[in-house]
Amino acid sequence: MNAARSFKTKTFAALSVRNFRLYVFGQLVSVSGTWMQSVAQGWLILQISGSSIDLGIAVALQYVPMLVIGSYGGVIADRHDKRTILYATQGGAGLLALALGVMVTTHHVSIGAVYVLASLLGIVNLFDVPARQAFVQQMVGRDLIANAVSLNSVLMNAGRLIGPGIATAFIAALGTAVCFYANAASYVAVLVALALMRRGEFLPMKTVPREKGQLRLGLAYVRANPELRRALIAVAISGTFAFNFTVTLPVLAHTTFHERTAAQYGLLMGAMGLGAIIGGLVIAYRSRPTLALLTVLALGFGTSLTLVALAPTMLWAELLMIPTGAFSVAFVSTGNAILQLNSSSAMRGRVMSLYGIAFFGTTPIGAPLIGLVIRASDPRTGLLVGSILTLAVGAWLAVTVARSSARSLEPVA
Repeated sequence: MNAARSFKTKTFAALSVRNFRLYVFGQLVSVSGTWMQSVAQGWLILQISGSSIDLGIAVALQYVPMLVIGSYGGVIADRHDKRTILYATQGGAGLLALALGVMVTTHHVSIGAVYVLASLLGIVNLFDVPARQAFVQQMVGRDLIANAVSLNSVLMNAGRLIGPGIATAFIAALGTAVCFYANAASYVAVLVALALMRRGEFLPMKTVPREKGQLRLGLAYVRANPELRRALIAVAISGTFAFNFTVTLPVLAHTTFHERTAAQYGLLMGAMGLGAIIGGLVIAYRSRPTLALLTVLALGFGTSLTLVALAPTMLWAELLMIPTGAFSVAFVSTGNAILQLNSSSAMRGRVMSLYGIAFFGTTPIGAPLIGLVIRASDPRTGLLVGSILTLAVGAWLAVTVARSSARSLEPVA
């Protein structure tokens, strides 16, 4: 009984903070809506064109602004109040979801329209990602940041578990448009949660005055810190080639396993979400992010993704997506926490914008490339490309960690 109580207390420690509880509630509703839209958009594109290339381009366009000028979003986050930025970005994302729903309902939707709205959402995310990442520490403080990041990953993937299931039911009964309307409505929960937060309970965070060279200074700061640099490189490589599930999984279900409805695709996403919740809770309990842990998680993620690529049936693929989800969210949560814990408050927005570039901004490179790989071969090969490179990341991290440990044991002359 005491052990169970200790596990609960340690795992959910950040939820003792009222503002963070409100944040978690709003994000859970919103993220569920986001995953509903993700499933519906992927299925909509396959209905319009049936092309994995079009699907890859649509996904990529959401992250082009992050890739091209992502660091600027971090500079803005360091200069201004994070909650104010989130009011604007979350409201903007809701309006874009509403616009896509209206286009589908009125039969004015096209691949071009989806591309335009995806690009606009990318501009919103350019400012949203670094502000949202830095805002977490402002709510909970340094001591709880690793726990809060892991719990945040849990809620993100709880949405992955909830959203696709609802989406597939809605698509089957009512079509894709209702998913876009539901996502638009879900942002209201975030705006209400932000409004209910108590300003006096935020940790004081200095904003950085506008000066020349702030972007270059942020890049130099990361380059000079080996822990930050290695974590960013690891996240960037896996983010580019392995985290393309919105491209690989619908085509795997549709082409490899010949599923002609969205239901099985939703089960794949749901299984990944279930695993991600498990992985996030384990990391939340551990709350000790290190490069050594990141190494183990990269190797586990690469291995489980390889098994998904080789799965003989849809059922096996769904089952194997559970450990894949667990390792994937544990990997990105640990990388995120390493960056937050090893960066100063004055640099955190810029550091987290680089994380956004590494994890989200690389999608414009990875998604079309994986789409081309799938077109030239099959979805299994697309998954294998990501798994092999993630295993390579794990091997590289293992070597760097071993070298660092050896140097630390050398006697001082």
